Amino acid sequence: MNTKVTIAGVELKNPVMTASGTFGSGQEYGEFVDLNLLGAVVTKGVSNIPWPGNPTPRIAETYGGMINAIGLQNPGIDVFIKRDIPYLKQYDTKIIVNVCGKTAQDYVDVVQRLGDQPVDLLEINISCPNVKEGGIAFGQDPKAVEAITKEVKRHARQPVIMKLSPNVTDITATAKAAEAGGADAISLINTLTGMKIDINRRTFAVANKTGGLSGPAIKPVAVRMVYQTAQAVKLPVIGMGGIMTAEDAIEFILAGATAVSVGTANFRNPYATAEIARGIQAYMESQGVDDICQLIGAVR
Repeated sequence: MNTKVTIAGVELKNPVMTASGTFGSGQEYGEFVDLNLLGAVVTKGVSNIPWPGNPTPRIAETYGGMINAIGLQNPGIDVFIKRDIPYLKQYDTKIIVNVCGKTAQDYVDVVQRLGDQPVDLLEINISCPNVKEGGIAFGQDPKAVEAITKEVKRHARQPVIMKLSPNVTDITATAKAAEAGGADAISLINTLTGMKIDINRRTFAVANKTGGLSGPAIKPVAVRMVYQTAQAVKLPVIGMGGIMTAEDAIEFILAGATAVSVGTANFRNPYATAEIARGIQAYMESQGVDDICQLIGAVR
């Protein structure tokens, strides 16, 4: 039985990876999950300099999910190269580095630093606020998506995955813009913008007022957007958004995802990724499917 999938020439042993920001760089979960069982580990967002993140409180539970406004807190590329890459290289899994920035040059700085590092793919988080454009996320304007993709591709030595924001009117417009800019793959969805108010304190549940909604509540939106994107572009698509079980992951694959990322589920069940990888295999056995490629985009 073949569970291998290929994204931009990089072969993964199975389609299950972690979603950026929910798994650190693997260290936090090493005692729960054998990272060798995963197709890839996607790291927390890495910036060119350390980012302190947003003020606290930064997380709030919601019906069917959670809101986070962490603000991409991270120690920066220097610490990442020194500490996190050597840790991940101990395992037989692919390494995907999530890159964040506030200007195009920020992204380029990180991508160039990673050029000679033993990482397999780069995932560019374009839901970051573009400080040069008054704080609107790079990923909300198709022209900005194409421009940042082109700029990153000019400097990247590894294949580039553009991570799309769902906070747009037409997801296919930004997907096509990423494709036009030369992206090697697309991942979606990032979190939906949400808000929760604490009625007892009569204030916002997170200090940032708004945050990113993730978890099972967003899954139907994510499946729809992955399906639309897979129909609109010729690039491999990595699907994510509320995947808690193997059944959820298979939905995304049938909708057109070549691989899937598991995020919020890790907080509820640290064994989730390995269980989902095993569950996909069990589903294939029960359905008499001998190659996972038969499932990708099987629902038209």
